[in-house]
Amino acid sequence: MSVTDPPRSGARDEDAAEAARALEEVLYETKRVVVGQDAMLERVLVALLAGGHVLLEGVPGLAKTLTVKTLAHVLGGTFRRVQFTPDLVPADLVGTRIWRPDRGDFDTELGPVFGNLLLADEINRAPAKVQSALLEVMQEHQVTLGGRTFPVPRPFLVLATQNPIESEGTYPLPEAQVDRFLLKVLVEYPTVSSEVAIVERVTGEDPEPRQVIQIGELERWRKAVRGIHADRRVVGYAVQLADATRNPERYGLDELATTVEVGASPRGPIGMVQAGQALALLRGRAHVTTTDIRDLAPDVLRHRLVLSYEALADGVRPDDVVAQVLGAVDPPTEAP
Repeated sequence: MSVTDPPRSGARDEDAAEAARALEEVLYETKRVVVGQDAMLERVLVALLAGGHVLLEGVPGLAKTLTVKTLAHVLGGTFRRVQFTPDLVPADLVGTRIWRPDRGDFDTELGPVFGNLLLADEINRAPAKVQSALLEVMQEHQVTLGGRTFPVPRPFLVLATQNPIESEGTYPLPEAQVDRFLLKVLVEYPTVSSEVAIVERVTGEDPEPRQVIQIGELERWRKAVRGIHADRRVVGYAVQLADATRNPERYGLDELATTVEVGASPRGPIGMVQAGQALALLRGRAHVTTTDIRDLAPDVLRHRLVLSYEALADGVRPDDVVAQVLGAVDPPTEAP
């Protein structure tokens, strides 16, 4: 290859454009049912393409269940929902072996994790054993029962929800477990115009979503995501953003030294680049830009920051820290 040739990447612009058209149709069909949650829909699709999982935080009634259920229908996948409660046990989630006296043998009953899209509703209401069982499945994509291993369907996405306004009877997720989620998305109230459309839709006839693609096609797009080119400078920018949360003094953010107790782990920059590849594909590009990284940084980093007690007492939020970091770390000059 001569010096004048363009750099080669694993995915061509034509492939990215084809994927973007198909995924745009998925988003369009889902938005026919789910109104006013465009940002959440995009992030869920980014996580699906990147092979990660999503932690949703928002008050009840913001269409989290409807979003996952509709998306599963549009993609042709299976939808499962588990309401987490304090009396839940791991077997309720992953399955168990049941003794059959008539046969003198055990049957294996697989749990609700065996679906393409799993909604773990109010995950912080279940005890640590149940949370750990779910997070193990998320990481390993398999369940072991009675010495046999059962892989979960592919693709496999967990959307876990938390209610931010209640703390009684909850078991907060430890930082090490929260770190396993690719994205943490804050689900906001819809705008007034969107809420009017929601109320009109609820009081009228419910639109029926149609299946747009086969779930197997999504696996093809997930492989295409791996081929999206991430320039070394863009990767370095993602690493610098994470490093600024650990060593803020290097970037002129001395005030953050007493604000952030624990900065983002290496999963932070890895997640920004992987999610950036998926977002680039959604936007019809075969390469990641710093704009993709900046757009995703709050969703990837907010749950990976542990703030000091003093910062929490002063009302500092993780998003405030991320905003300061984005303002302090200069993005690189990208190649044309």
